[in-house]
This record gives sequence, structure tokens and C-alpha cells, in this order.
Amino acid sequence: MDITPSLISVACGATPARAEELLAALQATCDRFAINTPSRVAAFLPQIGHESMGLSTMAESFNYSIAALPVTFRKITPPLAAVLGRQPGETMVPLSRQQKIANIAYASQYGNGDSSTGDGWAYRGSGFMQLTFHDNFAAAGDELNLDLVGQPDLVRTDAMVAALVSGWFWSTNGLNTLADAGSFDSITKRINKAMAGKSQRDALYAAARRALEI
Repeated sequence: MDITPSLISVACGATPARAEELLAALQATCDRFAINTPSRVAAFLPQIGHESMGLSTMAESFNYSIAALPVTFRKITPPLAAVLGRQPGETMVPLSRQQKIANIAYASQYGNGDSSTGDGWAYRGSGFMQLTFHDNFAAAGDELNLDLVGQPDLVRTDAMVAALVSGWFWSTNGLNTLADAGSFDSITKRINKAMAGKSQRDALYAAARRALEI
């Protein structure tokens, strides 16, 4: 199934220029991972659109307020949040503190080392589906024949890689089957257990279905 820039823009909440720029990468991804029916495309594009803020970012931000940090990450205690979170007068958490947040929040999970290794930052949410953790980078790299463990920045800087990794995640988690069944909530839950951003995901899904006349 061929996708178009206008469909990408509507279904992902992306600017027309960004949709045009990413057409080749997203088409290649849909072709490779059998996201090739209206129902599958209508489910896939909204999810990557939400996760990447309308395809505008390929890397997770840790620009959190003090209050939001312990709510978002169980390993960030209130005392840590008070030190690491966005301070009064700051518009952005400095990069050095964002790195510390990621390294603590994602330590010792799914192949990541402890907070001293830097793995949390290296394997933070990346690509259009926000792939996270060492083991997922390794598995996606094996599928794509890329050293994503040694070169994790590829997922954050190369749009083709960012798209293909997102398709790998989609396929590996059986999301085409859920899309075929129209189980969009189940897809959302597999991507984000807390179903964060459900209202926006649902709105983009509805827009995609209208655009595809399904």
C-alpha cells in the first residue's frame, strides 16, 4: 500500500514539510514490516506520530519539572527530583542533569547497566516509536544488520533508521494483528502500559481512518 505526505501529515500530526521529508523512510518501513493495509497504516502512523511529537523528535527528552519526575519514574525519589528536576527560573533542564535522570531512571533494566555506565542515556527513548533499553537496541540492530548498541545515536539522527526501528518494534510486538482486529487500545497499551496520551492517539487514529475512508 502506498502512503502519501498528506496522509502522514494528518495521521501523525506532522507538518506537511516533515511529512514530505519522511515519506521514503516511512514507505520503506511499511513495506518491510507488512504495514500494508488501510487498517494497519491507520493504526501505525498515529502511534509513531504521538510518540515523536508529530515526527518532530527522534530522542526522548528529560526536561521534567520537580513534581513530574517521581510520578514518571519510580527510581527518581522526591529528594532526587528536587535536585535534578527543572528549577525555578529554568526553561529547560540542562543536558548534564537530563543525562543523570536517564541514567538513574533506566538503570539495571533490560540489559542496561547501573547508573554509572551511562546506558540509561545511551539507550533512552529513540526513533519515532521511542525504542528504549540496551536489549531492544541490540535486537533491532540484529534485525536491521546495524550495530545499534555501539552506535545508538543512529536511531536518533538517521530518519531511515528511526523509522525502520519503529517498524521492527511494531512487528515484534504483534501489532499488525491487533490493527487487523481494530484493537487500537490494545496497541496503545503494548506501547505504553499506562496508556499515556490516549486522547491524542485516539484523535489521530480517528483522523487517519477518515483520511483512508475506513
